[in-house]
Amino acid sequence: MPKLFYTISLLLFSFVAQSQSEQQKKVLVHSIDSIIQSQVQQQLIPGAVVLIKKDGKVVYQQAYGYARLYSRDHQLLAKPEKMQLNTMFDLASLTKVVGTTTAIMYLVDQHLLSVDDPVAKYVAAFNTSDKNSITIKNLLTHTSGIDEWYPLFYRANNRQQVFSLIAQLPLRYPIGVQRKYSDLGFTILGEIIQVVSGMPFEQFEQEKIFKPLQMLHTTYNPLKTGKFTHFAATSFGNPYEKRMVYDSTLGFTYKEINPQSWNGWRNYVLNGEVNDGNAWYANGGVSGAAGIFSTADDIQKLVDMLMNEGKVSGMPFISDKTLQTFFTKDTFLNGLGWMMDTHDSFMKNAPEGSFGHTGFTGTSIVVVPQYHTSIILLINRQHMGLLPTGKYYDVSPIRQQIFHAVMQFCGQ
Repeated sequence: MPKLFYTISLLLFSFVAQSQSEQQKKVLVHSIDSIIQSQVQQQLIPGAVVLIKKDGKVVYQQAYGYARLYSRDHQLLAKPEKMQLNTMFDLASLTKVVGTTTAIMYLVDQHLLSVDDPVAKYVAAFNTSDKNSITIKNLLTHTSGIDEWYPLFYRANNRQQVFSLIAQLPLRYPIGVQRKYSDLGFTILGEIIQVVSGMPFEQFEQEKIFKPLQMLHTTYNPLKTGKFTHFAATSFGNPYEKRMVYDSTLGFTYKEINPQSWNGWRNYVLNGEVNDGNAWYANGGVSGAAGIFSTADDIQKLVDMLMNEGKVSGMPFISDKTLQTFFTKDTFLNGLGWMMDTHDSFMKNAPEGSFGHTGFTGTSIVVVPQYHTSIILLINRQHMGLLPTGKYYDVSPIRQQIFHAVMQFCGQ
C-alpha cells in the first residue's frame, strides 16, 4: 500500500509540475506575441523572428510580420513578403561575434595565435610608435584606441586599401584605457584571420566555422552564391551613414573628408546586400565588423556549441580553456568580442556569466548559461526608413521586454 501511495503521489507531482510548466510557457508565448505583434500592427517595425531555447529544447520559435514591404525603388509592394523562420537577416554587428570572434577563438584554440599577440605581428603597418603595443585582445575588447567609425569608402575601395588606411589613421584614444566600440578594430581582425589562415577571410569562415557547425544558411554576399532568395530587407540606400558624413553634430566629420567628393551612395532598397557602408562600398561586402547574413536557426547552432562546452554533436570543437579565456570579464565588464556587462539594456540584470551582442539592423543574441537559456531576436527595423529625428526606430524596449519575459519564465 505505501508503495502504491508513493507511485500515485509521484505521478500527481509530475502531472502538476508539467501543468505548471505548460502554463508558464503559455504566459511566455502570450507575452512575446503581444510585444512583437503590437509593434508590427503599429507599423513601427516590419517584422521579426524570435527563437527561445532552454535546456536543449526550443521553447518558442515564431516569425512575425513582413520580410519586405517595399520594392527596389521604395514603393509599397502590393503583396508584401511575409517573414519566415528561414528568412536570412543582415546580422550587422552580430558579424563580430558570430563570425570574427568565433574565428579568432578557433585560431587561438589551434595555437595559431594568442590574444596577447601584438597586431603588428600580423599587420606590418601597425608596427609604428603609436600602434605597436596594440594587441589582438585590445581589438576584441574595443580598447585599442582606434576610432569608432570612419567613412573608409571615401579613401579606399578594396580590402588592402582599407587595412592600410586604418593603420594610417591617428589613434582617437589612449590604448587600453577605455572601451570605445570600434568597427575599425574588428575590420583589422578580419585581416589578421586572413594572414594567419592563409586564405580569404570569408573562405576560412565557411570552411572552419560555418560548415562544421552545419550553419548552411550563413554567408557573406548571399546573392553571389545563387543559393538564397529570401531576405529581410533593410534600408533604402544608406541614409544614416550619409548623415554621419554630412552632419557634424554626430561627431564623425573629418577635415580630410569632403562629403561631396564621393557620391557612390546606393539609391535602392537593400535586399540581400549588406547594409553597412564600409563593408559594402570599401570591402566588397566582406568585413570583420559586418556583412554576415544568417537565420535564427543557424545562429542557434553557434550558441548551442558555446553552451555545450565547445562541443558539436558530442565532439570537441573549441576547448573549455579557450571558452574560459573569451568569457572572462575584463576591467570594463565584457568578454573578448562578446558583451557581458549586465548593465547593457538588452540584457539588463542578467545573471552573472550571461553574454550577448546586438546589431545595428535590429538583431540581437542573449545567452544565459545559468538558466541554460538563449534568446535570438532578429528585427528588420531599418526597412521602415529613418524617423523624422534622422534616426532609425529604437528596438531596445522590445529587446528589454522580451528578455524580461524570458527571465520570468526561467523563474528569476
